[in-house]
Amino acid sequence: MSISRRNFISTAAFAAGVATFGSETAGGQAPNVPNRPQGRLPREVWIATVSQLGLSANTPQQMVQNVLALMEKSIVYRPDVVCLPEVFMTNRVNQKMSLSERVDVSGELLKEFLAFAKTHQCYLICPMNTREGETIYNSAVVIDRQGNRIGEYRKIHLPDEELEIDLTPGPLPPPVFKADFGVFGIQICFDCNWNDGWESLRQQGAEIIFWPSAYSGGRVINTRAWLNRCVVVTSTWEQSKICDIDGETVAQTGNWERNLLCVSVNLEKAVFPTWPNNRYFDQIRGKYGRKINMVTYHDEQWTIIESLSPDLRVDDVLQEFGIRTRERWLQDAEIVGNQRRT
Repeated sequence: MSISRRNFISTAAFAAGVATFGSETAGGQAPNVPNRPQGRLPREVWIATVSQLGLSANTPQQMVQNVLALMEKSIVYRPDVVCLPEVFMTNRVNQKMSLSERVDVSGELLKEFLAFAKTHQCYLICPMNTREGETIYNSAVVIDRQGNRIGEYRKIHLPDEELEIDLTPGPLPPPVFKADFGVFGIQICFDCNWNDGWESLRQQGAEIIFWPSAYSGGRVINTRAWLNRCVVVTSTWEQSKICDIDGETVAQTGNWERNLLCVSVNLEKAVFPTWPNNRYFDQIRGKYGRKINMVTYHDEQWTIIESLSPDLRVDDVLQEFGIRTRERWLQDAEIVGNQRRT
């Protein structure tokens, strides 16, 4: 048996209502990964995402084999997590099935993805229809590195066509999940039109939000990443992409890379107000040099600081110079404002 480069951490879905993070940095301790490749940053996460553009099959079984073949191509990167499109097993399949049949066949085929996660030691976001009692949901099942099903997210906001076939909306607030690389949450397709799920996930500490969908979302997804200051990963029937906390697209599928991408993101970042903290910029750069990267968005007056060194945590730099993150700064302003108002 080959020895894993990772030391697994048994994970489970956090209960809804995890305490709000006071920092916008992906803080806490670095993940316990003793076999990390040399030079890899402590909070560097490799993410693979699949697009279903141009894929078709006669049966769900054939579609699953098509998707697994794409996923196998990502293994050279040893992804930490792979995200798949909304109800992909029964999408663009010629075989006609009732909703109940879709649930049954998806449940059976899920075994293929449990095995993939265990074999390749990665987390999986596997969207499918699920059932609890007589109630059926549009869900995303979460699988850990050991091939265990650790929970699921159920789509909160359903369009007319899903309500008409008796799908049931999922509950608020949405759950968050703790992985060895950080905390993440999920939204699905139509959810992008409401703030509630996104804001709740961020308040619960989500650093990455996965968005399986039937359509690509466009600028709305970049906006969600910027407004919530988190990485957003899409996996859709059309184009798929990954957006960083500044709302910029890190990578996306297209004409030349249609169905798969796998890239890394660095979670060791924080957003803070540029003024009056700009008075410390020369000191920070003078002390840490190439160990940090700072980018200022002049119109918005926000600055993002990022650690480029395995031995430097962003929280430590902010505390050293007495800098509050954007989130903490706004929370403090709201508290004082409410006190004065009353």
